Amino acid sequence: MSATIDANILVFADNENDPRHLPARELLERLVAGPELLYVFWPVALAYIRLVTRPGIVRRPLSTDEACVNVEALLAPAHVRTASEGERFWPLFRAVAESGAVRGNLVTDAHIATLMRQHGVSTIWTHDRDFRRFDGVTARDPFGGR
Repeated sequence: MSATIDANILVFADNENDPRHLPARELLERLVAGPELLYVFWPVALAYIRLVTRPGIVRRPLSTDEACVNVEALLAPAHVRTASEGERFWPLFRAVAESGAVRGNLVTDAHIATLMRQHGVSTIWTHDRDFRRFDGVTARDPFGGR
């Protein structure tokens, strides 16, 4: 079994001032401990860096180097995988985008949902309800959101 994680979980796990910090941190530690495969897609890793280095998003923004070190630690375990767009990405993206009525901010979610489909990952840990609109994606909210 494999899963992936959304950038919002990574940001909450890193931001001690957020009330969701502890459950996000515990989830991240459990996923990183394994043994199940954990996919970290590049758009998620880069979104994490974008968000935690931006003043106004977190109380104490990280330096780019600090954020990159965190990503490297996340990617270090042998059961953590990165994956990119494959040869058939575009037709899959078009199908996902059409089925989910994608536009604006949903484009990034559709990108991640397409990567999930392309790499056989069905579960994403996220606080973003928008992932529920994509067929074949099981969005799990560690904070009990429906």
